[in-house]
Amino acid sequence: MTDEEQQTPEETPEEKPKRTRRRKPAAEESADVQGAEVQEEEAPKPRRTRRKKAEEPVAEAEEAKAEAAEAEAAEEAEEAAAQAEEADADEAAAEESDESDEAEEAEAKPRRGRRRSSETAAPETPAQPVHRTSPAPRLDDGTIVVRAQAKYVRCAPRKARLVVDHIRGKSVGDARAILTHTPRAAARDVLKLLESAVANAENNHELDPDDLVIRKVYVDEGPTLKRYQPRALGRATRIRKRTSHMTIQLSPKE
Repeated sequence: MTDEEQQTPEETPEEKPKRTRRRKPAAEESADVQGAEVQEEEAPKPRRTRRKKAEEPVAEAEEAKAEAAEAEAAEEAEEAAAQAEEADADEAAAEESDESDEAEEAEAKPRRGRRRSSETAAPETPAQPVHRTSPAPRLDDGTIVVRAQAKYVRCAPRKARLVVDHIRGKSVGDARAILTHTPRAAARDVLKLLESAVANAENNHELDPDDLVIRKVYVDEGPTLKRYQPRALGRATRIRKRTSHMTIQLSPKE
């Protein structure tokens, strides 16, 4: 037996029958298309939502408000224009009344003539006070004496006398030179006193400073200030701060 004959009918695969679609005729297809179009046309339109219905009255209310605001603005503008016109009329009336008053005053007042050049000249400046000089004091023998004094100078009289002894009987120029180069603290106070005496002689009595001589110079003792300094064993030592009264007299050279 051959191989083909040996195969049994069970081993052979069974072939399934193919399904064929039945095609509709053209008349039925056209009918179906027309029916679908009719259904689409007959489909009901969607209903409007409540939101649109609610928005419509809101828009109408806003339009009404805008119209009312425009009407109020127009009325206010008319009122402002009327007030401005009234104010202009009042100002014009006031100006007319002022002009009439000024005209009446001008007629009532007499006209003044032109001033002369001498009257229109600038006012004179006030005269400065004149410094009056007094005659220099004199002694019994007729000697002119100019005095200057410094009181309560914080310097011991003993130390100041060591300085003034150098300038007694000297001219003003020599005394200035000596006091400028004296290495003592009291020399500065004595020099200031000398300059004051020279200024008095020059300004008050019209004397030449180069012709003056130191006639007298002396130092008196002023009040003493008491101070205390602590020392050993609880004791206190007194400190005396002495003051001086300095006097200078100048007179012209003979």
